[in-house]
Amino acid sequence: MATVAEAKTATVKPGTVKLALCQILCGEDKKKNIETARSAVEGACANGAELVILPECWNSPYDTSAFPVYCEPIPTAAADLTEELNPSTSFLVNIAKEKKIWLIGGSIPEKDQDGNVFNTCIIVNPDGEIVAKHRKVHLFDIDVPGKITFKESDTLSPGNSSTTFKTPYGTIGVAICYDIRFPELSMLMRSQGASLLVFPGAFNMTTGPAHWELLQRARAVDNQCFVAAVSPARNPESSYQAWGHSTVVSPWGKVLATTEHEPATVYAEVDLSEVEEVRQGIPVSKQKRGDLYALNG
Repeated sequence: MATVAEAKTATVKPGTVKLALCQILCGEDKKKNIETARSAVEGACANGAELVILPECWNSPYDTSAFPVYCEPIPTAAADLTEELNPSTSFLVNIAKEKKIWLIGGSIPEKDQDGNVFNTCIIVNPDGEIVAKHRKVHLFDIDVPGKITFKESDTLSPGNSSTTFKTPYGTIGVAICYDIRFPELSMLMRSQGASLLVFPGAFNMTTGPAHWELLQRARAVDNQCFVAAVSPARNPESSYQAWGHSTVVSPWGKVLATTEHEPATVYAEVDLSEVEEVRQGIPVSKQKRGDLYALNG
């Protein structure tokens, strides 16, 4: 199932937008994590960011045992939020409205009415409206002998839809971390008009050095679009060591901005209208062999 969200005020005409990727340190204190995120967003806004992005699981340790503990419900409408039941989502909505920014809220563990827990990203517009919600589609279940074993499905349930939303700058697609390894999902978001793909993610010290930048550049070139991937900073006290290296990549596969593993904010001013120039110059979307293969969605 595909989900396309359109803000009431959004007129889609590709243009320039200043991105801020907030690579923040996430720990075991949820309230402190929220305040850390607040400080990062405020700093990004002070530097002129118009679209601010947080990392995966920014309000919680990245640990299967932590997800059910740190989870909270996410109402469909911002009007239904309360600070007590929805502290992380309330923060996202309030600061986006206060600062008049587009905010891609990384991801937090979400608990639905049936008790299922999801790895979920919400998108908030400058009016404080929740315009889209993405639940991680592909759960991170891996076993690399002698290096890392992790199984999100121990406590998380998968989402069942792709997610794109419209802004004044262009259409943006959002997926989470392990979703980037499945090119069909990115292709689906491109088919829905996305010119920027955003991936909050927390690659580790095994997969990060090998695949983090490679996959971003691959998705950018595959779909002839910009890609932004936002990681938590590496926390030496955490059992799960994030790779960091939040990065922005051009439709040509060039790294436009990046950082190391410490807390940082990565800025990039991107012109989403450049996407059409690249797609016209190398018109792969018009050269696909529909008689041999097709994308369903």
